[in-house]
Amino acid sequence: MNTRTHYDVAIIGAGMSGLAAGIRLAHFGKKVCIFERHNVVGGLNSFYSSAGRKFDVGLHAMTNYVRPGVKGTPLGKLLRQLRIEREEFALCEQKQSRIAFGPCGEVSMRFTNDFAVFESEVAARFPAQIDGFRRLVKLVRAYDDVSLEAKADSARAVVRQHVTDQLLEDMLFCPVMFYGSATERDMEFGQFVIMFKALFLEGFARPLEGVRLILRILTEKYRDAGGERRMKCGVQRIAEKAGRATALVLDNGQEITADHVLSSIGAPETEWLLHLGRGGGDEEAVPHSHVGRLSFVETITVLNRQPAALGWGSDTIVFFNDSPSFRYERPTMQVDSRSGVICIPNNFDFGPGNMLPEGIFRVTCLADYDLWANLDEENYLADKARWFAAVQRSARRFLPAVDDAALTQATVATDMFTPRTITKYTGHFGGAIYGSPAKHRQGRTALANVFLCGTDQGFLGIVGAMLSGISMANYHILRPGHQP
Repeated sequence: MNTRTHYDVAIIGAGMSGLAAGIRLAHFGKKVCIFERHNVVGGLNSFYSSAGRKFDVGLHAMTNYVRPGVKGTPLGKLLRQLRIEREEFALCEQKQSRIAFGPCGEVSMRFTNDFAVFESEVAARFPAQIDGFRRLVKLVRAYDDVSLEAKADSARAVVRQHVTDQLLEDMLFCPVMFYGSATERDMEFGQFVIMFKALFLEGFARPLEGVRLILRILTEKYRDAGGERRMKCGVQRIAEKAGRATALVLDNGQEITADHVLSSIGAPETEWLLHLGRGGGDEEAVPHSHVGRLSFVETITVLNRQPAALGWGSDTIVFFNDSPSFRYERPTMQVDSRSGVICIPNNFDFGPGNMLPEGIFRVTCLADYDLWANLDEENYLADKARWFAAVQRSARRFLPAVDDAALTQATVATDMFTPRTITKYTGHFGGAIYGSPAKHRQGRTALANVFLCGTDQGFLGIVGAMLSGISMANYHILRPGHQP
């Protein structure tokens, strides 16, 4: 049992960024403890059990995949700084993914982990735009997306300097927004660059075991480096004096002190702990100025056969939109099923003889948190069932046709999470998967020794989250000459 009451560094939240920060700090001899309110690690990228099955949460794919030998990439930096051998993650590449627009995906572009495939698709579908597209790609390759001093330019405005076809513009933004943007309708260009590189210039992969393998490796590395972890032990408030955090007050009333605090739970959520630490009441309304407005639902269908047996064996991930324009914004109804993301985890190249034991069909769509948050249980369950069917119907238009009876016969289990689920298990205000639209690239807060890492620091995706934890640990705590 952990009985220490003072640490060099206390980390709030055992998500990807918190675990990575903890490993990095422990490697340098820091006394570190991660405090996590729930009973499993991973935060937004975790897993849960239901009826004897384990379901991944969040992990459609690990982005930023590059093949062995490619240097100077986020994945390589991550593995090096966490002292993880590449083979430990056992990453398997996607087969192919698509961006499909139109009522039934009439305009479609494939991409794989070979960027030349996507470039050729753009040239074939939009021949008049290919020169501008190549200029945009050249700009993206040269842009310093990890700079903590990056200028906040509109991504739409920058892209339009090179791409003049609205359909192509929307097709480029659809995947990068669904995979990381906390901002409605537009995004900061540096964030666009991070995601464009992660999805198109690098690529998708996942272990056969899914997110559980990644989390197991991270927790083992953290433990072996000497880090401590307290599960089912959340932070209730942060006490402060003279502009510094003086104590973390835990849910059980215990006080923990630390020279530094890294919070991975989000900027508004961290501000709330400071508010409570200053004596503010928990009955007061959560400040909405920087709370993210974008949340999601996701349906999960478990099949008694491989999706290829239904004709769904080609696509790993499909980003779809059925409307004349792509609208990435908080919907005016509970769910916007006009656009979304289809993920078929079976369709990674796991190698000869390796496959998932059951088929999985997942669909993610934008949702309105407020319209889900306060439903009574009867209406909540009814609305889940209604929207499950609607989301599935919408997504299936973008895949090879399967008879309803055949799909029903193949289905052995279903589940669905809503914005309410997200807040319950992550603590994110508003069910905001990607956090606040206001990012803090240097990770600073109102207190001199409290820093942010993770989504609201500004690095995106699973690899980005881990790099955020590493970067903030390096920048604020481990850099030469830094004084507590």
